[in-house]
Amino acid sequence: MSTDAKPRTVEGGCLCGGVRYKITFPSNHDFAKGSATCQCEQCRKNAGALIWHEHTVPTSSLTFTAQGTLRRYYATPGTARGFCGACGSFLFWHKEAKDSLSMSVGCLDKDVLARYGELLARAATHIWCADAIPGVTDRLEGKMWAYDSEGQDAKLLSSS
Repeated sequence: MSTDAKPRTVEGGCLCGGVRYKITFPSNHDFAKGSATCQCEQCRKNAGALIWHEHTVPTSSLTFTAQGTLRRYYATPGTARGFCGACGSFLFWHKEAKDSLSMSVGCLDKDVLARYGELLARAATHIWCADAIPGVTDRLEGKMWAYDSEGQDAKLLSSS
């Protein structure tokens, strides 16, 4: 796959198909800036993985084509974690005061990941590294933020 290739639209959904969506990227979408990982305890437990790969898009870019089983969980007030109420797939994280949301890269369709997965998951930004499990994600490359990479709590731990 050529990393110069950029998708205009991608599709994804949950394991059981109860939630399906389409993302239409703006023409000026910054794919490098949109990709990140999170190592906070909430994302780790929600995703069932040591590290959560996400891609941030404008809220207006997301269109649900099926959402009968879509549910939201609020571990933090004002921040929704979207998941399927039937199969449990973790689909997105959305701070509702913002006009963007972070989509779970692993919920994109297999053909999308085969063609664009490297572009959509190549993270140069890693957040909540203060919660990292020592020895597990030490070799990630890019900017390692203690917590979020934005706002007054932003603290850069290292950059490679």
